[in-house]
Amino acid sequence: MVTIDAPVELQGTEYCNYRSPLSTRYASKEMQYNFSDQKKFSTWRKLWIYLAKAEKELGLDITDEQIAEMESAIHDIDFAAAAEHEKKVRHDVMAHVHTLAERCPLAAPIIHLGATSCYVGDNTDLITLKHGLDLLLPRLAAVISRLAKFADEYKSLPILGFTHLQPAQLTTVGKRASLWLSDLIMDERALSRARDDLRFRGVKGTTGTQASFMQLFKGDSAKVRALDKRVAELAGFDKRYLVTGQTYSRKVDLEVVAALSGLGATVHKMCSDIRLLASRKEVEEPFEASQIGSSAMPYKRNPMRSERCCALARHLITLHANAANTHAVQWLERTLDDSANRRITLAEAFLTADATLLTLLNICQGLVVYPKVIARHIAQELPFMATENIIMAMVQAGGDRQVCHEKIRVLSHEAGAQVKQHGKDNDLIDRVKKDAYFAPIISQLDKILDASTFIGRAPEQVTEFIEEEVDPVVSKYACVLKEVEKPVTLNI
Repeated sequence: MVTIDAPVELQGTEYCNYRSPLSTRYASKEMQYNFSDQKKFSTWRKLWIYLAKAEKELGLDITDEQIAEMESAIHDIDFAAAAEHEKKVRHDVMAHVHTLAERCPLAAPIIHLGATSCYVGDNTDLITLKHGLDLLLPRLAAVISRLAKFADEYKSLPILGFTHLQPAQLTTVGKRASLWLSDLIMDERALSRARDDLRFRGVKGTTGTQASFMQLFKGDSAKVRALDKRVAELAGFDKRYLVTGQTYSRKVDLEVVAALSGLGATVHKMCSDIRLLASRKEVEEPFEASQIGSSAMPYKRNPMRSERCCALARHLITLHANAANTHAVQWLERTLDDSANRRITLAEAFLTADATLLTLLNICQGLVVYPKVIARHIAQELPFMATENIIMAMVQAGGDRQVCHEKIRVLSHEAGAQVKQHGKDNDLIDRVKKDAYFAPIISQLDKILDASTFIGRAPEQVTEFIEEEVDPVVSKYACVLKEVEKPVTLNI
């Protein structure tokens, strides 16, 4: 049996309890607050106030004094008392109803009037999801904005392209970054759509039929419908789900988590690319002056930020299956096996996405490019890639294509042997220069081997992409970008 072996004076402190690294190391204070108990239960109280206000407007016997009393207690929550109530009643909503009733005796008779637990639980979750997306979208826009500047700055710098992780035709540093940007633009669209699609559950009752409210309003269907609409308006929603079971459909959670999971896939791909480039010493994430890469190997410059992003993103990706399975097993009007799961999954999805974007912004603010290393790598591979151009130049100078092709083939294999078998540099061009057959084009070789002639329309593509697709997205967040784009300092 495992026992607590910590000193007595430490037992019960935060250091003897499990603490999520999302809250202690990675996620922002704003996102932590969004999923905090204070935010959750003060939102419950706001929802009870919205309900009371709307019911009063529609004719129920509720006074301004009762509403004012509840308004004075929105943030004044006795968590200890609520915990004691929950131990007795084994019901979190009723525990907080009792706690608020003790704080607001005048309003006690009308708190939670006609509502079911999901009135506060589900509507609070929808508010939290909305606010969470409101936090994430500007962070994502800041990443897009900074990466766009990087792509534009390096749109004309040639670099080896890779297919199958083997050297392929040249691209540019900026063009490669535009591929990351393109995915991020799709993520912004998905997250924006998820946010704009969010509706309010409203007041629907125990199985979604609004039967309790029909009783309260003596069968007046129009008033019940007006109540549903008015509460949604007070909560800041212009749309509501017109049909629900006891809960709003967990398909909503799935759509939101799917968008977050998609962002995770994008970040994992991008940061994996950065890690590969760092191993080639072509592009690096920022590395602080006092940062240690390895306790045993002091020369190392590990891409720890990109590795962190990949680690967090991998967790974010897996949460999609969790949300999908939770929706799939909601029987009929609702089962409670979603509750414990959603407490974990929804919070972790947003906190993980938040931490990932903060780290990614830090990376994008300090990406370092090493043009000379890139040029050396190009020089090792470009002679092979230029063989077709050499053949074309020889044909234009009067040579026979088939003869030229055979000569280039033989020389290429000889140069390849020097690289692979003897570990030497690629000497194909030297071999071409020494072969009298190629004398007619020797003066053209420097031009033929100019890396900038192998990048096609990459610079123009980057410019067009930024102007047509990136700038309109960034402009949506112009009013908040200055604040969000401030240099990010990672906690650890």
